[in-house]
Amino acid sequence: MNSIDTRIEAINWPLVTNTMNTNGYAIIPGLVHLDECNTLIENYGATGSYRKTVVMERHRFGQGEYKYFLYPLPQIIQQLRVQVYPKLAPIANNWMRVLNIQTTFPDSFAALQQLCHDNTQDKPTALILKYGPGGFNTLHQDLYGDVYFPMQMVVFLSEPGEDYTGGEFVLTEQVPRAQSKAIVLKPRKGDVLIFTTNFRPVKGTKGYYRVNMKHGVSALHTGGRYTLGVIFHDALS
Repeated sequence: MNSIDTRIEAINWPLVTNTMNTNGYAIIPGLVHLDECNTLIENYGATGSYRKTVVMERHRFGQGEYKYFLYPLPQIIQQLRVQVYPKLAPIANNWMRVLNIQTTFPDSFAALQQLCHDNTQDKPTALILKYGPGGFNTLHQDLYGDVYFPMQMVVFLSEPGEDYTGGEFVLTEQVPRAQSKAIVLKPRKGDVLIFTTNFRPVKGTKGYYRVNMKHGVSALHTGGRYTLGVIFHDALS
C-alpha cells in the first residue's frame, strides 16, 4: 500500500489550485484509504488520545459530539498537516495579495506552527466528529486565535447512503450586497475536502473583493457519520 505522503504528492495540485481559486473548495477523491478511515473510527473511544470532548448541544453548536486530539497526533493526521500545507500556502499567499491583506504565510508547516506557538496558540486543533440520527452542525468558522491559516480539510470517514443518510456538508457564501449562496456537498468515504476557513477572493469588474464563507453539516436522517477535521493552525485553548 502506498503511503499517504506518496498519495499526496500524486495529487494534481495545479488543478486543486485552480479549483480553490474558482470555488473556495476542492474535493480530492479517495486520498485516505478505507482501512485508515476505519482505524480512526475504531479509536474514537480510546482513552488518552484526546485533550477535550465537546457535546455540541451544550454550546448550541448543533447536535453531536467531537473530540480534539492530543499531541503527538496520530501519524496520518500529522502527515496530512505537514505534507498538504506547503501545497496550500502559495494559494493562501496569493489570496492575501489580491485582497491587499498584509499577511504572509510561511512555506513550511513547522514554521506556521512556530508562529502559532509564538502567539501562545499551542493546543492541537485536529478533531474527530461523531453524529447520530438528527445530528447536525451549525454554520461556523474555525479560527481559534489571531493566527489562522485560511484553508482547512475534512476527511470523510463514513459512506453516505450506507452508513448514514442526510448529513450533507454545507458551505455558505455571503456575497456583498446580495443574498447568501448555499453549496451542498456529499463526499464519499476516504475523500478529502479542502475549503476556505473564513473567506475567499472573487474577481469583479473593479478588481478582487472578499466573500465570507461558513461551513456546517445538515441534519442526519439515519445512521452514524464520522469525519476528521484537519486544521493547520493551533488554538489558544
